[in-house]
Amino acid sequence: MVKETLSEKETYELGEMLGKSAKQGDVFTLEGDLGVGKTVFTKGLAKGLGVKEDVSSPTFTIVQEYEDGRLPFYHFDVYRIGDIEEMDEIGYEDYIYGDGVCLIEWANLIEEILPKKRTEVRIEKDLDKGFDYRKITINKLEE
Repeated sequence: MVKETLSEKETYELGEMLGKSAKQGDVFTLEGDLGVGKTVFTKGLAKGLGVKEDVSSPTFTIVQEYEDGRLPFYHFDVYRIGDIEEMDEIGYEDYIYGDGVCLIEWANLIEEILPKKRTEVRIEKDLDKGFDYRKITINKLEE
């Protein structure tokens, strides 16, 4: 599925819609260049899950945990990961195969350990279509 958004608000609302329909064990991978709106999308997804805390990018902690929604929400940012073994050290599988919903930014960096069943989200800009234009591709992968 491909969606086009023309504002931060629309990108946020798309994330929120996905969050409202998310189920226990869902894994979302999020890719896109710096500044395309990954955090805006993530905040919307968290809102759809009922998270009330302020969601920010976990740039220096790899994972942020939010427990105050209808399901636990685990937000990973693996941009600065040096070695895939770091994921084992933080108990990655406990999150991925646990009772919450995971969103992993820069997931292409840990491709070899991603679950086969996941929803891939890619956000792209096209400045020819305007500064706030985003093309968001959502691809649900089954096992």
